[in-house]
Amino acid sequence: MTTRNDCLALDAQDALAPLRQQFALPEGVIYLDGNSLGARPVAALARAQAVIAEEWGNGLIRSWNSAGWRDLSERLGNQLAGLIGARDGEVVVTDTTSINLFKVLSAALRVQATRSPKRRVIVTESSNFPTDLYIAEGLADMLQQGYTLRLVGSPEELPQAIDQNTAVVMLTHVNYKTGYMHDMQAMTALTHECGALTIWDLAHSAGAVPVDLHQARADYAIGCTYKYLNGGPGSPAFVWVSPDLCDLVAQPLSGWFGHSRQFAMEPRYEPSEGIARYLCGTQPITSLAMVECGLDIFAQTDMASLRCKSLALTDLFIQLVEQRCAAHELTLITPREHAKRGSHVSFEHPEGYAVVQALIARGVIGDYREPRIMRFGFTPLYTTFTEVWDAVQILGEILDQKTWAQAQFQVRHSVT
Repeated sequence: MTTRNDCLALDAQDALAPLRQQFALPEGVIYLDGNSLGARPVAALARAQAVIAEEWGNGLIRSWNSAGWRDLSERLGNQLAGLIGARDGEVVVTDTTSINLFKVLSAALRVQATRSPKRRVIVTESSNFPTDLYIAEGLADMLQQGYTLRLVGSPEELPQAIDQNTAVVMLTHVNYKTGYMHDMQAMTALTHECGALTIWDLAHSAGAVPVDLHQARADYAIGCTYKYLNGGPGSPAFVWVSPDLCDLVAQPLSGWFGHSRQFAMEPRYEPSEGIARYLCGTQPITSLAMVECGLDIFAQTDMASLRCKSLALTDLFIQLVEQRCAAHELTLITPREHAKRGSHVSFEHPEGYAVVQALIARGVIGDYREPRIMRFGFTPLYTTFTEVWDAVQILGEILDQKTWAQAQFQVRHSVT
């Protein structure tokens, strides 16, 4: 049996432990929801004040030049690139995940319309994050060219679903519900063998698991910065396109920031070369600037070290839950196999929503997803092994005492 003292010893030996001090974490809270919203870097407050008071307040419009606002999306993209196996000049931080997905899916379908015009199927999983499904559905409806969305029930069914009619395979690398992680390289190779292109959503991967887009020979990737990258609520997302595909077509949201000669103010659009063509309108500088604070912390470590701790944390959590809460109706839906697991763990429980609310009331913050899924995210930059032990003990007490049955925990909030 693992004891709390064992966990304290693991924390004492943890080389990443000092990084926790760079996050503003409330006293008395065990935060296991960095897979939804990362904790605030301490530096973010001063950075926000500098942007608002100095760059905006004193620099005014001059700050587009003097403070480097104009090139901030590209600079942040270069800073983020190493976390996903990309190179300088291949990533921009801009817009939202949904908007960036619309851009790359539109571009991929245009490429395929030239190469293989009869391909009209977009393959994805029915358990993919809903906004990805909605964007694809809306784009297919808008194009009115016979595009259809083929929904697959499980990862095991994907190979049979990809055929000569498939234009694009659109997958989230780490499933938002279960934490299942696809083999990106193998799935991309299979997709290419069938003549299709891949789009990878890295929302639950970037900053959580090692990703190498070049090694995988991926085609397109998008993702957010407000989860494991700790960019702040609603912080801008990112987009990457393979250099082999980037300049083949223009993405449809042809705003002035993507123009090759932005301030020539020409009446006709001419896209920039490279990933800058995936920019659209004027960038949200205040929120964009916060992203750098999270990325700066990643520069002090590496993804191999983060992944090693992530697996140790999630292994410990699974082990402790199954020991401490064995008498209760908990079903693990996250893969035990390391190669198939991201950095969050999900258990099903018949009263999952109420249990999560009771946990939050005790200072353990996770979240809930339908149906019956309790999600717990483990961010190696700031989660400790002792917090894992304490969280499981509190979970056990709530289940033993049926605290979740109290009326206050049955009330459904708009955000779960």
